[in-house]
Amino acid sequence: MMAMAQTIRWAYAEQHGFRLLLAKSGKGLCYVGSPGEGLVEMQQHCAKRFPSADFVQDPQALTEYQYTIEAWLAGSRETYSLPLDVAGTEFQRSIWQALQEIPYGQTVSYSELAERIGKPQAIRAAGSAVGANPLLLFIPCHRVIRKNGDATGFRGGMELKHHLLKTEQN
Repeated sequence: MMAMAQTIRWAYAEQHGFRLLLAKSGKGLCYVGSPGEGLVEMQQHCAKRFPSADFVQDPQALTEYQYTIEAWLAGSRETYSLPLDVAGTEFQRSIWQALQEIPYGQTVSYSELAERIGKPQAIRAAGSAVGANPLLLFIPCHRVIRKNGDATGFRGGMELKHHLLKTEQN
C-alpha cells in the first residue's frame, strides 16, 4: 500500500515592501522564504523533508501566519505561539531554540549564541545553524550580529535584517 503524499500549503505575506512566501505542513509552518524568492526555492527546500509533497496555494490555511509576519514587519511586539514544523540536527535545534529566547529588540553575537548552548568553541557551527534556519522571523536569526556590533549576512537579505532590527529597537 502506497503512502499518501503530504500536502504543503503555501501563501505570501506582504508588508512594508517585503513579500515572503510561507509554507505549512500538516504539523505547522515549515518554511518562510526570503523576499523575492518564489515557488522554486520553497519547493526545493521542502522536497528534502517532504519528497512526494503536493504544493497547494491556500492563503486561508496560512492566515494566522500571514497576520503574524505582517504584524512583525509593522513593528508589533506581540508574541505568538503558532505550530511550527522544523527539523534539523540536535545542534541546529539547540541553536534555533536559543534564537527564540533572544528578547525582542535585543541582539547577540555568534560567540554569545554558542555560549548560550554550552558550546563556546562552536562559533562557526552556530553561524551555519543560524544560516540554515528555515523559519525567518519565527526563529529570529536576524537578532544575531558580529561581536563588533556589525550586522552580517542574513538569508532574508540585509535590507530586511536592517528593517527588523530598526523596527524592534524603536
